[in-house]
Amino acid sequence: MSNRKKRIVILNEVELRKTISRLTSEIIEKIKNLDNLLLIGIPTRGIDLAEVLKKELLLKTGTSVRKGIIDPTFYRDDQNRVGTRLMKAADIPTPIEKQEILLIDDVIYTGRTIRASMDALYSWGRPQRVMLLVMIDRGHRELPIQPDFCGKKVPTSKNESISLRLNNVDNEEGVFLE
Repeated sequence: MSNRKKRIVILNEVELRKTISRLTSEIIEKIKNLDNLLLIGIPTRGIDLAEVLKKELLLKTGTSVRKGIIDPTFYRDDQNRVGTRLMKAADIPTPIEKQEILLIDDVIYTGRTIRASMDALYSWGRPQRVMLLVMIDRGHRELPIQPDFCGKKVPTSKNESISLRLNNVDNEEGVFLE
């Protein structure tokens, strides 16, 4: 771990796996018809987390849940502050009408990314219900948006950052405060 900043482990690999397993169980409990569920990952780590949850749901239920990607970049109200980046192509198995959508992101902070993601999503149609799953809720909300499924609440200061690391992308696994 050659990092200049001090790095604190919030969830190690084993704890992250347990958290993913618990979140998957909560999804199964709360969403009665998984055939009607659509997992939508928000770039960048939300996409990878959606893939992990899809595999875990298949393992636990035998149901292959559909998965998509939504990029909220052009729906943000704070673009000048955040800056633009290369857009990920939205990839949504349509139609989304009458679908239960589970938006997936790694960390919720101000709520602005989620609001922009919902705006982007509604440009594709009107789902039956939209829920939110995040691995980490770090507080500091600027909008009244709360996750339906949350891995862990971690109070942070505004100058800290939290990163979700997954083996298939980062060659390490865990959640870290930097």
